[in-house]
Amino acid sequence: MYGWVMHAKGEERTIQVAGHRVKVTNPDKVFWPDEGITKGDVVEYYRRTASLILPYLKGRPESLHRHPDGIKDPGFYQKDVDHQPPRWVKVRTIRSESDRQGDQKDINYLVCNDKATLLYLANLGCIELNPWLSRIGPGRGRLDKPDWLLIDLDAKTSGFRNVVGVAQEIRELLEETGAKSYPKTSGKSGMHICLPLGAKYGYEQSRRFAELLMQSMHRRCPDLTSLERSPHKRQGRVYLDFLQNSRGQTMAAPYCVRPVPGATVSTPLEWDEVVESLDPKDFTIGNIEARVKKVGDLWKPVLGKGIDLGKALGKLEKLS
Repeated sequence: MYGWVMHAKGEERTIQVAGHRVKVTNPDKVFWPDEGITKGDVVEYYRRTASLILPYLKGRPESLHRHPDGIKDPGFYQKDVDHQPPRWVKVRTIRSESDRQGDQKDINYLVCNDKATLLYLANLGCIELNPWLSRIGPGRGRLDKPDWLLIDLDAKTSGFRNVVGVAQEIRELLEETGAKSYPKTSGKSGMHICLPLGAKYGYEQSRRFAELLMQSMHRRCPDLTSLERSPHKRQGRVYLDFLQNSRGQTMAAPYCVRPVPGATVSTPLEWDEVVESLDPKDFTIGNIEARVKKVGDLWKPVLGKGIDLGKALGKLEKLS
């Protein structure tokens, strides 16, 4: 059933990965009842696509979104690793604010650096993967300097067709600033637009640019967009979320599966694909590999040298 080199023991399987033994418990547990997709299918998907996904995970603390009983169960988020993972799984302790009063505590974040860890996460029920926007070293990696700026277009109250229209308006605005951008489906009802930063700027700088960009966008399209955080105040408009550009915030990684009906995948797009007929439900665990084989990894530039944020900001201020 699965393409694993494995050893079986009751309801447990062991996959050999680069000298590590990854246990997979209950691989035949059904995670998507309507589609008949199992936990083992999720593990197999990540086994096959590990080389595609790992560049967007390596060095990044993970916020674990676990669905050990499949998508019909609400699941839960977990930042602090409260169990002892295998020795080859990297855990990084990071000092973090824990509440509104500013109290701080140490949080033990799991970091996904290799294929074995990716499969270990899948076995924990992490159907989707939620990495930070910044990385732990070496090289350019610094936790206070994100690799990309994230614009999250939330369609909860607006419908996806409006998201498409707003996304293209944002693209035009960014082109006026000289900044290249790269879209992907969120895998749910929204869209992510990312700008490569090359880990050259701090979160405060990237968040400020994103805020000014969204304010300018809202002035251009006030009937289609909203800056209101509360969904009931948006009146059917697309929420322009720039607040994800803060230290510790995460994003559904490109090519990760989302725990929603259809087993959709967060999928990088060409801008000429962002049209009214675009449907996020068309990209699934069953067809994404064939798509990548045809179009390649469209998100590679997001990990490139990055835009000149200062120059783009200057042009944006003039446009505003």
